[in-house]
Amino acid sequence: MEDKFQKLLNIMEKLRSEKGCPWDRVQTHDTLKRYLVEETYELIEAIDKKDSEAIKEELGDLLLQIVFHTQIAKEEGRFRIDDVIDTISNKLIARHPHVFGDANFNTPEDVLRQWEDRKKEEGKLKDSLLEGIPKGLPALLRAYKIQSRVSKVGFDWKAPEDVISKLEEEIKELKEAIKINNKEKIEGEIGDLLFSVVNLCRLLKIDPESCLRKTNLKFEKRFREMERIATLKNKSLEEMSLEEMDSLWDEIKKKE
Repeated sequence: MEDKFQKLLNIMEKLRSEKGCPWDRVQTHDTLKRYLVEETYELIEAIDKKDSEAIKEELGDLLLQIVFHTQIAKEEGRFRIDDVIDTISNKLIARHPHVFGDANFNTPEDVLRQWEDRKKEEGKLKDSLLEGIPKGLPALLRAYKIQSRVSKVGFDWKAPEDVISKLEEEIKELKEAIKINNKEKIEGEIGDLLFSVVNLCRLLKIDPESCLRKTNLKFEKRFREMERIATLKNKSLEEMSLEEMDSLWDEIKKKE
């Protein structure tokens, strides 16, 4: 395995060399950011599909990004792949004292609590409990992380039913904002509504990002089926009335 990993490092080094690839040579940490995000989401899609071959391929693409960024840092004399590996190895050992030490944590919740404690000890949460939550995260995921952090100090809802009441309150406020046609207030109320939905997901131990992703896929599948059926009828969706499309949609739902 070491030989295979070294082979990958050598390939990346050659691609970045004077005799390598013109595109690879000019890349920087900044120019590669978009590819890092894209590869991550392609891996998530493969996981959702439970496609082992695709997962294997996308993991390789993601590993390439890590090797690419590390090669750039090596050329600049800042760190090497060994430093990256040592850093994560030491972090895993330090944050799992129940595995590599004498600590005793019996539940996943216990583990998560001590994980945050370790971050505090490392100075990661020195100024605020919310420190270190990346601003570039997808909004639903970032809301989930913010809520999870503040719940550590007891700033949380007691039960899902309480959040449902809050949702009803937010919907009422949204209706009022729509009624007076105040765009800024409408935007704020929709944001509050989405934040409350994330809270409900969290209390029910459901990942909101995953929920929405699955709904997107479900909608896409049904809509594509509508297009297919319309084509079989020698019609386009543009030619159909909303009532016809709704009827077709209901028919597709019943078949699922």
